[in-house]
Amino acid sequence: MKTDDLIRALAADSATRPMPPGRALALALIPGVAIALGFHFAILGLRPHLFALLGEPRLLFKLCLTVLLAALSGVLVSRIARPGTGVRRSVLMLAIVPALLLVANLAELLVVPSTLWSQKLIGSNAIVCLESIPFLAAAPLAAALLALRQGAPEHPALAGAAAGLLAGAIGAACYATHCPDDSPFFVAAWYSLAIGFVA
Repeated sequence: MKTDDLIRALAADSATRPMPPGRALALALIPGVAIALGFHFAILGLRPHLFALLGEPRLLFKLCLTVLLAALSGVLVSRIARPGTGVRRSVLMLAIVPALLLVANLAELLVVPSTLWSQKLIGSNAIVCLESIPFLAAAPLAAALLALRQGAPEHPALAGAAAGLLAGAIGAACYATHCPDDSPFFVAAWYSLAIGFVA
């Protein structure tokens, strides 16, 4: 091979750059979330009178909390896919979610009579919650794991867990629009268990 040909080949190789992990994740999640929403609407559907109930603080908190968890874990996944990138700040930001849930549970303890605590905790759909969130998270999880292949995570197991957390949060956000149990007790127990299973 002549020197000029070698230089041209090297220049062509350097021009081909892998897609940034954040963009790869966003593009992969488009079909993943679309599939999850399709299953959600086909099998579960929206809660009756959902839009009329959006002023209810517990429902609004549950929806916002799951969306916040999905957003923060998405940032974590996109950062963890890049080698040498610190994830400490992203992990600390994630701590906002359990902190908010703890505050909501303390408020629920003050507002709800103690005779109703166990009823609020168990709710009416615990088993459906445990089944639905991982089911709805399956497509986003596959998408997030595929996106991670565009990067080079230093700790693959941790990256996989972060992808599971993201997918579980997306599944929980979808399911939250169907679930009639709005108590923070229920969210802390059953949503956390289902998301943890996916992670």
